[in-house]
Amino acid sequence: MEIQQTRVLVAGGASGLGAATAELLASLGAQVWILDLQNHPSLPTILGSVTEETDVQKAIALIESMAGPVQIAVNCAGIAPPMKVVGKKGVHTLDHFQKVIQINLIGTFNVVRLAAESMAKNEPNAEGERGVLINTASVAAFDGQMGQAAYAASKAGVAGMTLPIARDLASLGIRVMTIAPGIFKTPLMASLPEEAQASLATQVPFPPRLGNPAEYAALVQHIVQNTMLNGETIRLDGAIRMGIK
Repeated sequence: MEIQQTRVLVAGGASGLGAATAELLASLGAQVWILDLQNHPSLPTILGSVTEETDVQKAIALIESMAGPVQIAVNCAGIAPPMKVVGKKGVHTLDHFQKVIQINLIGTFNVVRLAAESMAKNEPNAEGERGVLINTASVAAFDGQMGQAAYAASKAGVAGMTLPIARDLASLGIRVMTIAPGIFKTPLMASLPEEAQASLATQVPFPPRLGNPAEYAALVQHIVQNTMLNGETIRLDGAIRMGIK
């Protein structure tokens, strides 16, 4: 799919991986809108939550009214608060688990289903494509660490639904891919002390550093432009395999 003049929705695009993706696609000529709880400094932002059906519906309706049906949707919204099943502070609360699942997994699916409904209205291109959906999992989906039961479960769910959704949408010419990043330099990571960041970076075999959000964005670009990429989760992690903690 060509990127220039393509209509793009980036959920969670105000910062981190989502912002890098939105900025790259916009620089390549795409028409980009962001759905987030906070504003992006320079790109049009629709304030709302991925967990709210009406927020996502309104965002997509606005894009359709201004330019036409969505053609690319990228899901980057998510949270990663740790909590042990049983720890010094007591038992893992059910509210905590439900909140992480609600945002990371159900929120992702909410955007996927409604963006796909919009994409189905597009005229297919020469390859028969009407749209591309790209979701964000995590290496925690496969190598979940201590305290990551909720986070790992949510991201494993994102990876697990990739193939069946791709199969559901194949007849409509809509591709579905998932990226599973390793340790990236995002606002969440930047909030850690320098020593902690350096320690995490040494766990990456090569390159021995934190990932750059621009590298995530570059993979999004390639997925959009490579029509054979469909129904798969790609680890973007420098060959890291996370330890116990």
